[in-house]
Amino acid sequence: MKVNMHQAKSQLSRLARLVREGEDVVICKSGEPWVRLTPYREPVEERKPGGLEGQIVIGADFEAHDEEIIAAFEDRGLFPGDE
Repeated sequence: MKVNMHQAKSQLSRLARLVREGEDVVICKSGEPWVRLTPYREPVEERKPGGLEGQIVIGADFEAHDEEIIAAFEDRGLFPGDE
């Protein structure tokens, strides 16, 4: 939806509600698009890796192969009862 600057000034509350409901509102000045209204969103905090460094311990045998577990997955049929 495009509105002119005068309409935007007199109907700001209505336009804000429409934007919150998902409507795209562009305010024009002299017939040219000037600004776009967007709903406010809380800034997302940037994630930084390594936050738990030193707090998690991975066992020495983490990557060891357990043939019994591998066989349980690989020797299964695709569907129950399809063994």
